[in-house]
Amino acid sequence: MMAATYKSYSDNELIRLLMEDDHLAYLSIYERWSRWLYVCACKKLNDREEIKDLLQDVFTALWQNRHLLNPNTPLAGYLYATLRYRIIKLITQKKIEPVYFESLAAFDVNDNTSTDDLVREKELSRLINGEIELMPQKMQKVFRMSREFHLSHREIACQLGLSEATVKKHVNNALKMLRLKFADLLTLLFLFF
Repeated sequence: MMAATYKSYSDNELIRLLMEDDHLAYLSIYERWSRWLYVCACKKLNDREEIKDLLQDVFTALWQNRHLLNPNTPLAGYLYATLRYRIIKLITQKKIEPVYFESLAAFDVNDNTSTDDLVREKELSRLINGEIELMPQKMQKVFRMSREFHLSHREIACQLGLSEATVKKHVNNALKMLRLKFADLLTLLFLFF
């Protein structure tokens, strides 16, 4: 049973506790916001099982990203933005799924990817990650949240307490740095492959 003290905490206090790995704060956030998020999701989707899965994803992401949160972030807005992103992603996947399966049916089962291609791909990935690690800390964090966690500029801004313009600037600068660093390599790849 949830301690009465947690129920009296503000959202910001719960976020601070969550960032300190307090599982009871996490459960309190779930109790406080899960019904509201469920109602919001029902307005967009009809499948109750899908909605339950989405809510599980939202709260799993909250726990996994708890150290990236900003204690002053409006919790309802953060949770709603995460849910909205997941709903859009689900709807997009549903639209793409038939096309994807059709392309799989036409795909050659004998994959001709050579070991050499895989080695080159792995090496390129290593080089790119090395360059990302050389970026300024804040730019690196924003870029990784954008590319690895597939968060929108708004979600990143909300989590880090930055403006969307700042997030966009960090992402654009990171991409520019990578393009400059790898422009010659990419030109060679397009010429020879």
